[in-house]
Amino acid sequence: MKWEGQRESDNVEDDRGAGGGRGGGGLPIGGRGLGLGGIVIALLVSWAFGINPMTVLGLMEGGGGVLSPAEQRERPTGRTTGDKPQDAAGRFATVVLADTEDVWSAYFARAQKPYEMPRLVLYDGRHATACGTGEAAMGPFYCPGDRKVYLDLSFNNTLSQRLGAPGDFAQAYVIAHEVGHHIQNLLGTSAKMEAARGRVSEREYKALSVRLELQADCLAGVWAYHSQKGKGWLEQGDIEEALNAASQIGDDTLQRQAGRAVVPESFTHGSSAQRVAWFKRGLEAGEMKLCDTFRSGSV
Repeated sequence: MKWEGQRESDNVEDDRGAGGGRGGGGLPIGGRGLGLGGIVIALLVSWAFGINPMTVLGLMEGGGGVLSPAEQRERPTGRTTGDKPQDAAGRFATVVLADTEDVWSAYFARAQKPYEMPRLVLYDGRHATACGTGEAAMGPFYCPGDRKVYLDLSFNNTLSQRLGAPGDFAQAYVIAHEVGHHIQNLLGTSAKMEAARGRVSEREYKALSVRLELQADCLAGVWAYHSQKGKGWLEQGDIEEALNAASQIGDDTLQRQAGRAVVPESFTHGSSAQRVAWFKRGLEAGEMKLCDTFRSGSV
């Protein structure tokens, strides 16, 4: 991926080593005693770059995944240093974010709608967010409460070594997927999901969660289509890296890695085949209208 020399986004908060937002103990979303085993299972299942892996913990505990406005105001959400990352991994993330800004701003403009850009927070360890305390072990996530993508760059090693998905475009797919959740937030899809939480059963909510995640995969594919069309910066093997990443973080694959039986009813993000198929749908057509997983009879 020919990313060197490309524009870097200004919408980045590099909080690595800042210590901001690391205070407080316990589990995300209140931590009502899942125990380490329960946390590991939840994180393995939700390691697939969801809107917020803390949502899965909330489902297992019967709790919500987003703090009240009052709680959001009480929690620090990190500091803005004003300095762009100087290391290669940080700069790569800012370049990918910048390209999502270019692609989605142009896409929304064609529909005569404004595009509100998300911010990317780089952190290490843990970080306070409007959705609770983010942990590095959860992997990247998007918080609709503050409209920020949170990323601990050590996840790149996890993605490559533990999940078997190496490559820079695999990392770009991670960020594009989270930005896809931001698009869902702007369009009101995230709010509808949160409203459904109290109206449907846990099983039904997980089924909706699968559709939400697959739609974000499709939107990541839409970005990749327009990104390559505009920049031509992808190299041989890049697309395969993203497709492999989508496959490696399917719920069925993660459950097997955790030594568990594959239970489709427990899926929250979709199978490997589903994730690959929806990413490819967006990648091949570049049309957001083809990403409506909620109206698709079968995903």
